[in-house]
Amino acid sequence: MKILIADDHRLVIEAVKAKLSELEPGIDFVLAMSVDELLASASDDLDLAVIDLNMPGAEGQAHIDEVRRRLPAVPVIVLSGYEDPAVMRSVLERGVLGFIPKAYSPEVMLSAVRLVLAGGVYVPPMMLSSLPPGVVAGIPGVGAADGAQRGSGAAAAQTLEHLRNVLTERQVEVLQLLSQGKPNKLIGRALGISEGTVKIHLAAIFRALNVRNRTEAVVAAQTVTEA
Repeated sequence: MKILIADDHRLVIEAVKAKLSELEPGIDFVLAMSVDELLASASDDLDLAVIDLNMPGAEGQAHIDEVRRRLPAVPVIVLSGYEDPAVMRSVLERGVLGFIPKAYSPEVMLSAVRLVLAGGVYVPPMMLSSLPPGVVAGIPGVGAADGAQRGSGAAAAQTLEHLRNVLTERQVEVLQLLSQGKPNKLIGRALGISEGTVKIHLAAIFRALNVRNRTEAVVAAQTVTEA
């Protein structure tokens, strides 16, 4: 396995490197401390890229976009000191498969990386808690706190029933694959449908869940799954 770690603090790089070494023996780590070093190290033989938002040479999230453009098949995780849900949402909408706040524990980081390497998308819990009361990513009937506190009780049952009522079986399959971080082309391939048909299903899913984009749909799906 080959993992790129890009951060402008050597202590952070070494700490991340040490923790990710637990994934498997013999990992080849590529380290970068600036955007120039990051782009010079961005090769298609990487298995994962863990990138900070604030680095020397960074202009907003342009370096994330460039890595995604150059390496569309390489999963990217952002590791950042930001804890603003709007920033998290913006990053995930760029096709990044995980956002890990630096305030989180090393164990949470490791679990998030394992989830992404397994094909999933890691959405920080604080992003869920930022949603308005009474709404889970736009789904009527349950709030994020309610879903966490009441588990498989009335709130979860109500949300699941809502999904059964508003989504077709095919749309549920599309949503499941979307939650694994798969792009439209791979969703279509897995289900034996065209990319255009996938887009039609996604538009219907967004309307049914009252969400605006892929990220909010994934948050909704993950919240219901956890419940």
